[in-house]
Amino acid sequence: MSQQELYESLQYVDHTRDKRTEMAKKVLMNPDLIPPLLEIINLTKDPISCKACWILEAVVRKKLNVILPYLDSFTEIIGKVELDSAVRPVAKVCELLMERYFSKKVIYMQQQITEAHLEKVTTACFDWLIGEHKVAAKAYSMTSLYLLGTKYPWIHPELKLVLEQHYSNESAAYQARARMVLKKII
Repeated sequence: MSQQELYESLQYVDHTRDKRTEMAKKVLMNPDLIPPLLEIINLTKDPISCKACWILEAVVRKKLNVILPYLDSFTEIIGKVELDSAVRPVAKVCELLMERYFSKKVIYMQQQITEAHLEKVTTACFDWLIGEHKVAAKAYSMTSLYLLGTKYPWIHPELKLVLEQHYSNESAAYQARARMVLKKII
């Protein structure tokens, strides 16, 4: 399937789990579709890029390792994603990667994710946390940044400062996640 064919197929994907799962299965059966999927995600102003993000999240939830060969491309793109319905799934993919990276059991993941990847994830997560984004993206960013702070000590004080500054102006869901993260930091 070419990038154009994948793009056209994504037009028929909607928010329903069935449609997303169906397309994710196609990508899982043919991981060579991940580079064109990432290229579509890189069309950041195109609403179809959001659908590509949904599919990438669904794929990564099923089989996280499938994205490892494409981490350079993925981490280049994450800072450019701007539509809310694209930011949330990309932030979730970052969270899943960070959870696995910081797991004590998965040494293979630590060999695949480089310092440059971690730096780009850190930057993107702080941008999402500080920016005008929905609470889910901010919550995923908090988790990723907390985990990154266990490796990079400068992150926790910065994260604490951001959470405390924005706490009173954010939703109850944001506040609940922030409280959890702040308890871990202190």
